[in-house]
Amino acid sequence: MPVISTPQAFNEDDLYVDLEAMFGHSLFLKCEGFNFAGSIKLKAAGEMIEAAERDGLLTKDSILIESSSGNLGVALSMIAASKGYRFLCVTDSRCNLSTRLLMEALGSQVHVITEPGESGFLGARIDHVRARVASDERYVWLNQYANPHNHLAHYRRTAPAIARQFPDLDVLFVGAGTTGTLMGCARYFREWHRPVHIVAVDSAGSVTFGGPTGRRMIPGLGTSVRPPLLDTSYVDEVIRVEEADTIRTCHHLARRGFLFGGSTGTVVSGAMNWLARHPGDSPTAVAIAPDLGERYLETIYQTNWVQDLYGDDVLPHQQPTTPAARTAPAPSPRATASSTAGR
Repeated sequence: MPVISTPQAFNEDDLYVDLEAMFGHSLFLKCEGFNFAGSIKLKAAGEMIEAAERDGLLTKDSILIESSSGNLGVALSMIAASKGYRFLCVTDSRCNLSTRLLMEALGSQVHVITEPGESGFLGARIDHVRARVASDERYVWLNQYANPHNHLAHYRRTAPAIARQFPDLDVLFVGAGTTGTLMGCARYFREWHRPVHIVAVDSAGSVTFGGPTGRRMIPGLGTSVRPPLLDTSYVDEVIRVEEADTIRTCHHLARRGFLFGGSTGTVVSGAMNWLARHPGDSPTAVAIAPDLGERYLETIYQTNWVQDLYGDDVLPHQQPTTPAARTAPAPSPRATASSTAGR
């Protein structure tokens, strides 16, 4: 049996859900939410902190600081508590309340940006981090957006774990946020013994792969500033998913007993759209589910929140009440696809 002494020592890395019975297309969903941080961000957080320690950047007087929409903030809060570091998470008003409370319960300080800057909320968050770092030398900014150890964590762990379980992998669907997971997996499979089609799944309104910015209310995927880690030469295709379809997919999964987060809903919606457009290929397909859904109970699983932001037709069979006793329809494949630079 596993016996651990620090919370970051445990992570379930080999759990997959077969989604064919739920959606009619074969897709294996790699579940990354079964650790004490509750998301895939535990890997990047651990890798970045360990690198900073090796480089002598962290001391007992250091204050970790990072911009996060939620999941990385929780992972850093957990590791900081375990190692005895102070941590300040700079987030914004779209961060789920339960996520903010969780970080505070772990002993972290949370600063919430309430107004977007010229580059949206992300730009405003980064500006605040830079100002803090300039004001006090004790602050250490890991900078998940440019830190190479973000994608190295997935090059060393996430991608090899998939390769072990699926030696005949044909296509991999990865959500794009900081693009750490995307770049780590894409770089690994570029060097693999067989070609793997890498499909990046982004939120509509994100500027990560170009195009105009738009309203995004679900934290996790998408950015208002192009991530420095991104190299589109490693990406074969991009699918953009509307948030309404993210919500439909999350509810469809939940009505079958699988409560996943918004990022997972986006990735699954995009993957099913792609698979529906390739009906005769029958590829071995894997998608990465970054987190679980408990932190979204007051947002994407709350009917009033959904209807206030997206209208009454997103979940047409639901009434404005708590979501527990309602049945959601199957998601409609309305995600749009676009090509990027190939291999």
